[in-house]
Amino acid sequence: MRIRATVAAVSGALALSAFAVPAAHAAAGPNVTFSNVKVNKAKAMVVGTTKTAVTVTYTLTHPANVSIAPDKLGTGPILYRGSSLTERTAAFGSDEPGTCKAASTTVANCTATMYFRPTVADEIANADAGTWNVGGVAVTADSAIKWQGGLGTTKLQRASKLTVNAAPEPVKKGRTITVTGALTRADWQTGRYTGYVGQAVKLQFKKKGASAYTTVKTIKTTTGGALKTTVTASVDGTFRYSFAGTSTTPAVNATGDYVDVQ
Repeated sequence: MRIRATVAAVSGALALSAFAVPAAHAAAGPNVTFSNVKVNKAKAMVVGTTKTAVTVTYTLTHPANVSIAPDKLGTGPILYRGSSLTERTAAFGSDEPGTCKAASTTVANCTATMYFRPTVADEIANADAGTWNVGGVAVTADSAIKWQGGLGTTKLQRASKLTVNAAPEPVKKGRTITVTGALTRADWQTGRYTGYVGQAVKLQFKKKGASAYTTVKTIKTTTGGALKTTVTASVDGTFRYSFAGTSTTPAVNATGDYVDVQ
């Protein structure tokens, strides 16, 4: 859920309906601590053009006399940008509180789900791709809120696609092979995949019978993410394009295209 600006919005998104918290009247926060927060198993969150669920696990430490029952305490993860949670410029939270199971009288293991919905207006923008800080929030039934930031970082990335086509095939030895393709990535604001322009992409070749690709040359994507280059036909093998990725877009390899050289 996209959250901006107010404490009330964040706490309302994470808490049960009984935990609707007016920020100006919030009581002192509960004495709980978040640790061991792992977003998407510590891997980058890659979101395409459809609703994507991301699992977040965390450890909650609390005094023995603090109940973690769902009607007493709601907890969940927060992803934020800014110098701190209180000075955040943007944030994402889970739709519902996390589910916590006691590991001891003072420790609980918790799981929450965050949803990213590109098809819902104003929930996620292309500018949101990149690095986010990780934090946690706890809300009690009597409107007490605990914020904890500085729990690490995670990446939110726009899903990528890469194609390749080597032609003609078959081809005579010594003739020119033209290798085309396109690098595209999810546009969260239009719900489509659009070209990723100006990116370095490697053309790679795997000789028939070989186990690995080798890089032939590196070219850059043009309008619409298009790729086009030529090579001289020498032996049978498979061509592919390979993109190393950026902070906002994951690495991707095209499915290879085999060429029979005669």
